[in-house]
Amino acid sequence: MTPFGARLRELRRERGIQLKHMAKGLGVSAAYLSALEHGHRGRPNRAFVHRICAYLNIIWDEAEELQALAQLSHPRVTVDTSGLSPEATELANRLAERIEKLDPETVRKMLALLDRKAGDGA
Repeated sequence: MTPFGARLRELRRERGIQLKHMAKGLGVSAAYLSALEHGHRGRPNRAFVHRICAYLNIIWDEAEELQALAQLSHPRVTVDTSGLSPEATELANRLAERIEKLDPETVRKMLALLDRKAGDGA
């Protein structure tokens, strides 16, 4: 499941909306919406996220959050390490090999570390 898919499912359930009803309201199939929630489809485009926000009556910060999650939610990531250090290439490859074996707490710690480094301008 992607961050976008998880949040979309949460928003839908909070509002008591069945998947098939939301899909119909958005003009997509229930299968597509389910695949999007489960991370089996690529990230949605900006226009579709906007349609979701309008359907769910989401505005301002919550809409921006949903759009940001969509940008971070491509289920098949490609990392281009050309021009980076050998260590950066090794990191990308080792992460790709081992990410499915990482426990949720380790993933949270790694994300927190990346967030701290981004805050430092690094």
